[in-house]
Amino acid sequence: MNEILDAILAPDSTPADFAALPLPSSYRAVTVHKDEAEMFDGLPSREKDPRKSLHVEEVAVPELGPGEALVAVMASSVNYNSVWTSIFEPVSTFAFLERYGRLSPLAKRHDLPYHVIGSDLAGVVLRTGPGVNAWRPGDEVVAHCLSVELESADGHDDTMLDPEQRIWGFETNFGGLAELALVKSNQLMPKPAHLSWEEAAAPGLVNSTAYRQLVSRNGAGLKQGDNVLIWGASGGLGSYATQFALAGGATPICVVSSAQKAEICRRMGAEAIIDRSAEGYRFWKDERAQDPREWKRFGKRIRELTGGEDVDIVFEHPGRETFGASVYVTRKGGTIVTCASTSGYTHEYDNRYLWMSLKKIVGSHFANYREAWEANRLVAKGKIHPTLSKTYRLHETGQAAYDVHRNLHQGKVGVLALAPDEGLGIRNEELRSQHIDAINRFRDA
Repeated sequence: MNEILDAILAPDSTPADFAALPLPSSYRAVTVHKDEAEMFDGLPSREKDPRKSLHVEEVAVPELGPGEALVAVMASSVNYNSVWTSIFEPVSTFAFLERYGRLSPLAKRHDLPYHVIGSDLAGVVLRTGPGVNAWRPGDEVVAHCLSVELESADGHDDTMLDPEQRIWGFETNFGGLAELALVKSNQLMPKPAHLSWEEAAAPGLVNSTAYRQLVSRNGAGLKQGDNVLIWGASGGLGSYATQFALAGGATPICVVSSAQKAEICRRMGAEAIIDRSAEGYRFWKDERAQDPREWKRFGKRIRELTGGEDVDIVFEHPGRETFGASVYVTRKGGTIVTCASTSGYTHEYDNRYLWMSLKKIVGSHFANYREAWEANRLVAKGKIHPTLSKTYRLHETGQAAYDVHRNLHQGKVGVLALAPDEGLGIRNEELRSQHIDAINRFRDA
């Protein structure tokens, strides 16, 4: 691994130099173990501790197959799917790996007693398999996490509809929280040249997810002038949704849980902000019953911020805790677009406010290849910025996942893999200088 890192850090390494590098037989990776999948049984989700289930260990380098690439990972990041994997919710990810392993002899590589996790990376291509023409050793890349087989007609209009669609590093093995990663070559995209490795690794999953959910015709189809309610507006998903709303000429109504998070939204350019903790919203009376009076109070507050208008779009991802309120406050004919459900998957709402007001609920999951490419292109052009707040070392990934699980973070939490320090990998200083304040605003906060 030292030879690989030296070649990446050297300013004059060529594709031939990278192609000639010997590959190690093993590498360090963040894993969960199949024989520990029941370790948290009986505990409430909040009490399940990723620091106990995530391991950093040496694992074997996987065989490289057709249409694939092996990437040296300089940096990665923690997403909520890493938290789910670490606490074995809603199911153990080993069920995904077992199912994938039955698909083909090549897919069988993924069905192992350990799972290398992580759905983001920024790094350098080391090897490509047969049939790969667009990428070569030495290319600096980021990866989106859509893994598809595309052997069915269903996936050719929208790759997210492919029956063999999976999220890399969550429903497949050999993910990005590691020194090496195995990806399909069509997951690769150019690394934004003005960002460091850890900054470039941060947008990935959440930026693409927010793009499809809010901007794409497959999601809410954001347009100029829309009022957009964004839950968790300073978090991983919400921080990108807020930027997309502002960049698209819409008005984000940012819902946050503290004054500090409200200030970050102001730094992004948002003006309409609701601190739900300070204003004391309690949408549930108890475990079984919601409180419509709180929905109404919340709707009144939104109209105070928008000049009397209801929201056209609700960017939903908390799920159970907020969904009843989201349906209620959406304008007639408006859209609730939902993913994730971090507070619970069983959503309850009063259907009268949906059907009688012709509202729409749209399910959204990650992004297709084109959407991921467009989202990354906006980052590369300096239109959308990483929301990296803190960076950990690979051996500290358990703590990073714990922070995300307990909502102790803001924006995205990064993880250095092979990169020895922060701030490396910047190739376009001129573009960076134009956007340095935006790049650093979550760190500064």
